[in-house]
Amino acid sequence: MKIPVLSRLLKSRASPKNRLYGSTYTFFFGGTASGKTVNERTAMQTTAVYACVRILAETIASLPLNLYKYTDMGKEKAIDHQLYYLLHDEPNPEMTSFVFRETLMSHLLLWGNAYAQIIRDARGQILALYPLLPDRMTVDRTTDGQLYYEYRKDTGYVILRPEDILHIPGLGFDGLVGYSPIAMAKNAIGMAIATEEYGGKFFANGASPGGVLEHPGVVKDPARIRESWNAVYQGSGNAHRIAVLEEGMKFQSIGIPPEQAQFLETRKFQTEEICRIFRVPPHLVANLDKATFSNIEHQSISFVVHTIRPWLVRLEQGMNKALLRPSEKGQYFVGFVVDGLLRGDYASRMQGYAIGIQNGFLSPNDVRTLENMNTIEHGDIYAMNGNMLKLEDVGAYANTKRKEVSQ
Repeated sequence: MKIPVLSRLLKSRASPKNRLYGSTYTFFFGGTASGKTVNERTAMQTTAVYACVRILAETIASLPLNLYKYTDMGKEKAIDHQLYYLLHDEPNPEMTSFVFRETLMSHLLLWGNAYAQIIRDARGQILALYPLLPDRMTVDRTTDGQLYYEYRKDTGYVILRPEDILHIPGLGFDGLVGYSPIAMAKNAIGMAIATEEYGGKFFANGASPGGVLEHPGVVKDPARIRESWNAVYQGSGNAHRIAVLEEGMKFQSIGIPPEQAQFLETRKFQTEEICRIFRVPPHLVANLDKATFSNIEHQSISFVVHTIRPWLVRLEQGMNKALLRPSEKGQYFVGFVVDGLLRGDYASRMQGYAIGIQNGFLSPNDVRTLENMNTIEHGDIYAMNGNMLKLEDVGAYANTKRKEVSQ
């Protein structure tokens, strides 16, 4: 009796839908309040979006990615496992690990989802990982509640099982399909596109406001005069040329100068808005207005803790779930190495290493490994300062305890 009930529950379960498709697609993309069309490709033509996506994708792709094995002493690299080579060096014959992870991160940041096809042999061992375009993928359920992935190729559609897909979803409403940050923030990005286009047209028109030519009499052929004026004075290459006005004509400016319209301030604010979308400190996209020598290091560390780390956890857990067999999940795990990003200046690092060695939780070889140096003989010894004593053996307290014991 339990099986039919469970079957009905599975059939009645709401199917995960990628809301960027179907009848609601135009709600997310398309027109904006600024009148500009925003999608993943037009957004990348904005310098702030391109810079944020590049910084996040390249930073995460440059971090060492290892497969570890649990041991009695903690963990060690599982270099003998086939998955270690795929993740650390070459996920497929066409890509390096850096390019593969950079591609997945760019998909996550633009579309809100990252997909990769898992190629296995007859024994189920993973042979390669190939990224798939998110805008061609649809996630759905069968009538009995089973997940499946439908990928649109140039020659038709391919149905893929969940075990054949590495899916890293971003922030979403159903926990299965992420939503595009570009779609969610389309108005802010659209305004950035509009201000950039305005600046381009401003210089295309000679870096001077529009205006009118006033004639004291009746102009018989105004179109000819306008075309003649534009041919000589329009465009940034013709800026500052001396105008020659005939028949008593006068030029009257009617435009608003950009400084009065706060054009540059608007562009800076939109850059900060886009940085806010991706949680990237403005100084990383060359906006140094609020950066100082005293706080830029702490901003960089905060960037690692509050921006990079959540993405790393999302990637690690997604890879552990999709790439490890059930029998391996208690023995192996995927992990990024972020120690290099958290290191301070040289003097601070040396002071921290000295404290670690003196207090016995670091060895000289631990320090040399962190500094990318070869280990040395006898460098694995953990030692502590010999002046440290137990409280019961210190001074008057120890003498009082001894007297109590003798009595």
